[in-house]
Amino acid sequence: MNHEISIVVNGEHRTTLVDSRRLLVHHLREDLELTGTHVGCDSSTCGACTVLVDDRPTKSCTVLAASVDGSRVLTVEGLADPGGHSPVQRGFRARHGLQCGFCTSGMLVAATALLADQPDPDDRAIREGLEGNICRCTGYQTIVESVRWAAEHGGAGNAATAHIAAAREPS
Repeated sequence: MNHEISIVVNGEHRTTLVDSRRLLVHHLREDLELTGTHVGCDSSTCGACTVLVDDRPTKSCTVLAASVDGSRVLTVEGLADPGGHSPVQRGFRARHGLQCGFCTSGMLVAATALLADQPDPDDRAIREGLEGNICRCTGYQTIVESVRWAAEHGGAGNAATAHIAAAREPS
């Protein structure tokens, strides 16, 4: 059975028809061609598919696309500020918070949500904020350093902050 859904993805209103069994991650990647969100485990274990749904980090591999009807969705493609990369993206580059890159999109989104809620987290808060996002390459220290760098250089960033603020406005 198909459902028409209306969502705002990365600030753009999208109305699409989705099968009732279609997962959000597949809708984003295949229907909307936003391939930055990765499919890692299909069981919500790794966090590579993390997106923000109404400002909450959400593992899109376990959410039906039809269930986000009326929501705002932010993917890794929506993190960049108008002038370039967000502070979180710049932090991952500056502090080498990635290696193979597979988990990076989910880490970036989760870190953005963390910094929107906690602009100056300590290392423990960063580790807790990224809990549920697995990196098999880095050992996490450079990821923590990347998020700390971002906190010191602009936090969540303008695009993400605007998205999160809009999601929090009463309907």
